Amino acid sequence: MPEIEQKRIVICADDFGMNPAIDAGILELARSGRLNATSCLSLGPSFSASAPLLLECPGLQTGLHLNFTESMGQPGLYLPVPALIARTWLRRLDPGRIQAQIASQLDSFEDAMGRRPDFVDGHQHVHQFPQIRGTLLAELERRYADARPWLRYTRSATLTGLPAALRLKARIIDVLGARRFGRMARNRGFGLNRRFLGVYGFQGGEAAYAGLLRDWLSLAKEGDAIMCHPAGEALTGDGLGAQRFAEFQVLRSDAVGGWLKEYGIVLDPARGAGPSSAAGR
Repeated sequence: MPEIEQKRIVICADDFGMNPAIDAGILELARSGRLNATSCLSLGPSFSASAPLLLECPGLQTGLHLNFTESMGQPGLYLPVPALIARTWLRRLDPGRIQAQIASQLDSFEDAMGRRPDFVDGHQHVHQFPQIRGTLLAELERRYADARPWLRYTRSATLTGLPAALRLKARIIDVLGARRFGRMARNRGFGLNRRFLGVYGFQGGEAAYAGLLRDWLSLAKEGDAIMCHPAGEALTGDGLGAQRFAEFQVLRSDAVGGWLKEYGIVLDPARGAGPSSAAGR
């Protein structure tokens, strides 16, 4: 039997800090080796209380999930995604407010974690939008000149065999700034993941998610990143709660452990082991 090619990838759980159920699910999956990164809403309702528990997971990369779309009770510049897309592409946002919000979220992360983020991405991929992306890169350069975080690159992986609707959604995210953001980041010396997987409609329960996850793992290549959104239970008021719990149940299952071995997936536990700046060209 031929030896299986080993592929180091990132499986990242988004939205840490949004609520205790999400935090608990992510922590359990991190401890069991089913993911190796989590992206944090540093001004989220539960982040300050849950952040110390992340420090007990030494193999887990922790990043900032830059947020401009959900206030979660915080003052600031938050807009629905369609409005944010329109205003950033028309360059209608106040640059000073953008910079202040990025700085505030980075400050909150550093205060809770005692260090810089290992990586930075965006809640609903806002980090790649015009106006926001340039300000973000400049702020990261200013703060972390000697040890920069790597950045999420949302250029879609080849999704052969997946449903057309899913491929279209992944393509839309790609078109909304991935290529331009990737060029800007590489030109400034930031590392990026190679390609991006994990995009779907957040519905279908465990069966649908299990099928998609197996497909993504089979398609993943060295340096790719897969996002997920698990929660340890479905909380009332969380519109995605039931599907978050379905993701959690799948990710913790014995089947996923088997798929990781079957497809040669290695979740590198080394902090800061983000993909190189040459990835994703």
